[in-house]
Amino acid sequence: MAEPILKWAGGKRQLLDALYARFPASYGCYHEPFVGGGALFFDLEPANARINDANPRLVNFYEQVRDSPDRLIDRLESFDDPESDPDPSLPYAEETARGRDVTNYYYQQRARFNSRPYAGTFDPLEEAALLGYLNRTCYNGLYRENADGGFNVPIGRYANPDWVQRDRIRRASDALADATIRNDDFDYVLDAADPGDLVYFDPPYEPMSATASFNEYSAAGFDRDDQQRLLDVAAELDEAGVWVILSNSGVMKAAYAEAGFRVETEGATRAINSDASNRDEVDEIVATNVPPSERRAAGQRDLAEY
Repeated sequence: MAEPILKWAGGKRQLLDALYARFPASYGCYHEPFVGGGALFFDLEPANARINDANPRLVNFYEQVRDSPDRLIDRLESFDDPESDPDPSLPYAEETARGRDVTNYYYQQRARFNSRPYAGTFDPLEEAALLGYLNRTCYNGLYRENADGGFNVPIGRYANPDWVQRDRIRRASDALADATIRNDDFDYVLDAADPGDLVYFDPPYEPMSATASFNEYSAAGFDRDDQQRLLDVAAELDEAGVWVILSNSGVMKAAYAEAGFRVETEGATRAINSDASNRDEVDEIVATNVPPSERRAAGQRDLAEY
């Protein structure tokens, strides 16, 4: 079975059972417009799938995993310990593109990774390898971008970080083999999904409070207007006969219920928090237009397709 390769904020491994409980007994193509770490996609391994994310570097990573897994693994195996000295044969051995001192190997690779937003150039395979390396060696596995799109998470502290993820990459490559991977706004799914298809939305969550934010993981952000657009898209898909399942923070419960979706609250523990002792259970909702009579049987793992 495939597993997520990257640590990603908002991962759904703890909600898999709750999501599967709302799956229709059968469906056509599987669509995931906010794939992120891909917890549901990799667990499901759908034979007919279209996945998407607004983050172009994440999309490139999955394309390289699908198309060039062995080359990606070879490149990851060439990286050094994050706290070792910078490699003088590579760019940014002394300072970043913005003139900041580079103190170790990790910050050199972070500067190289940021050549896309800051210098406008990148090599797809190298960038994918850098994303995998940084994700497994940065602080708490967090992905965060500044306003200019630069990855700005500091170095983590790990005794033996495994940034190669050899087995996971190979299994994920198999799962992605026949998948279409896109880098679009989520509303593309209005044209891509046909009646009887299944769409799972896992957007950046609406903050639970005025001080909380889930929007720093992409420079573009995801604000309240985007949340309303998403609700409108979900309602339009419902009218078109497309199955919809959506997860979000508890504050969105009333909005989806008023739109006619069946909405229930599920508890989930935040996977990424700067304070491990503060990874408390929080309210999340799962909304769907799949009526109980159309849902798959309990324990059913193989879903029939049209």
